[in-house]
Amino acid sequence: MPIAIKMPALSPTMEEGTLSKWLVKVGDQVSAGDIMAEIETDKATMEFEAVDEGVIAHIQVEEGTEGVQVGTVIATLAEEGEDAASVAPAGGGAAAPSPAPAPVEEKAAAPAPAPSPTPAPAPAPAASGSRIVASPLAKRIAEQKGIDLSTVKGSGPNGRIVKADVEGAKPGAAAPAAAPIAAPAEAQDFGIPHEVEKLSGMRKTIARRLTESKQQIPHIYLTVDIQLDKLLKLRSEINASLESQGVKLSVNDLLIKALAKALVAVPVCNVQFAGDTLLKFSRADISVAVSIDGGLITPIIKDAGNKTVSAISTEMKDLAGRAREGKLAPEEYQGGTASLSNMGMFGIKQFEAVINPPQAMIMAIGAGEKRPYVVDDSLQIATVMSATGSFDHRAIDGADGAQLMKVFKELIENPLGLLA
Repeated sequence: MPIAIKMPALSPTMEEGTLSKWLVKVGDQVSAGDIMAEIETDKATMEFEAVDEGVIAHIQVEEGTEGVQVGTVIATLAEEGEDAASVAPAGGGAAAPSPAPAPVEEKAAAPAPAPSPTPAPAPAPAASGSRIVASPLAKRIAEQKGIDLSTVKGSGPNGRIVKADVEGAKPGAAAPAAAPIAAPAEAQDFGIPHEVEKLSGMRKTIARRLTESKQQIPHIYLTVDIQLDKLLKLRSEINASLESQGVKLSVNDLLIKALAKALVAVPVCNVQFAGDTLLKFSRADISVAVSIDGGLITPIIKDAGNKTVSAISTEMKDLAGRAREGKLAPEEYQGGTASLSNMGMFGIKQFEAVINPPQAMIMAIGAGEKRPYVVDDSLQIATVMSATGSFDHRAIDGADGAQLMKVFKELIENPLGLLA
């Protein structure tokens, strides 16, 4: 019996993806575990493995196709003993309707929301006053184009309105929508020669999530200046002792450890706002911002407060390397209880980072530089950096954020505590 190969959900928040590249062709024999395709999600490009054995009988979605809904049949596999040439393509584009609750606006690693009423199976336009079932992306496009979703016929499972349904629709009787943040490029080029580059799935997700963060999260910013000289000396001594083991600590490795220990010491800041509840975490998992081609990803050092600095260093090098190659598993970059972003290597003195929802804080690290600084009641030259914590004021009070910044500063200025 032919096996339908469907577009997989490669992350908990994935609704659609781009089938970037097929690594098999019709007639190829595949076994469980073989890499069949590369799929671009909203986070990264990931490999898709076969879970069954057989021969590729049909490829129904060509490589390069964007917006392929999770559950769509993308290929057909003929089982052992079947004649692949006589196998008909597995039927259906999207997955069959299921009684699962309608998806809600994605929030990476957020707690599961209460189920919504199951949508009616009929794909007819919603009647006046009835609940309209549409994907978050379809809703955003409709709002920007002024489309009344009650006039749109959904082609997705259970009549759900998806991106393709609204892209070709004409504005209806919807109320005037708020103006988009930026007008299309052709409306702003002013006659200046330019190129138009289509946004990747990752860049679209970054744009959407950061906009949501600044619009929905009341940020409060707290900055401290921190003397680094003792930390730099300790780092040099540790690296000398670990040279034979091939371990070389960066300043960032020590800062990851310091933030984790500070969060454990000030647990009121190791939290997430979740509607009418507050999630309180017993360990500190630090998401570390890593720049990659086309965007940013945040691999996680789990339970960083209880790891040695050498273990953090080794793990961070591995995660950053695989992040740049697009080889991180979803569980390696989704989650985290707080984030750290370091732009000191670019000479940036100070900046205020945008909170990565659903987290409630992020630490922004500036460059360490020689500055006049009061040491033991005398003005001296010291290596100083500025660190700015961005806090979700719904979950963290200013005084509690200030306490975290104080502990973070003390750990760095008295760095032997990082080795305890």
